[in-house]
Amino acid sequence: MTAVREERTTDELRALAERAGRDLEDASALEILRWAVETFGERFCVTSSMEDAVVAHLASRARPGVDVVFLDTGYHFEETIGTRDAVQAVMDVDVITLTPRQTVAEQDAEYGPRLHDRDPDLCCALRKVRPLEEGLRGYTAWATGLRRDESPTRANTPVVGWDEKRRKVKVSPIARWTQDDVDAYVAEHGVLTNPLLTDGYASVGCAPCTRRVLEGEDARAGRWAGRGKTECGLHG
Repeated sequence: MTAVREERTTDELRALAERAGRDLEDASALEILRWAVETFGERFCVTSSMEDAVVAHLASRARPGVDVVFLDTGYHFEETIGTRDAVQAVMDVDVITLTPRQTVAEQDAEYGPRLHDRDPDLCCALRKVRPLEEGLRGYTAWATGLRRDESPTRANTPVVGWDEKRRKVKVSPIARWTQDDVDAYVAEHGVLTNPLLTDGYASVGCAPCTRRVLEGEDARAGRWAGRGKTECGLHG
């Protein structure tokens, strides 16, 4: 494994990300993650919504004991929390749970109940975006499970890119995968998945803002249905 260099400037990191995005476009997901581990060492982490543990499993093969960051918004399905606990119990990873500054009750007291219905963008900012920004401060690079086939807004996701909002390298090792690729990897390696994926949910988020998808809809259609909102703000 190559030595990890910590003193890169922001400009150097941005250039590194853009170059790696080109050089690793045709690399396998495991090769991309090995590059990230060799380049950033302990300053690299994986984020997971616990929809499935595919990227966490891949990353554990590249670096056993890798940090897996999970956002506990206070609104998750019980199945999602159960998946997180199972991942921690059976996989060679270190699950780090981030929580918002306010509990749901405290947020309700300040902003009124069911903020997710009245202003979902603000709710996501308070319960997802801000906690992630705070939780990633100790890392130089982070990995996601974004795939290009999930929705039109994700069609141009690079396998390695620059996260301008957080000024970090963003790695999406399965960006080129299809759902069939995910299913094949899960079957081959016995990877944990959220039980809701077999109950009509194609994408699993917070319970109040997630529904089952209808035939012919894309995987993200069940998130914030009817609101014209497709992203929480974590990815743009």
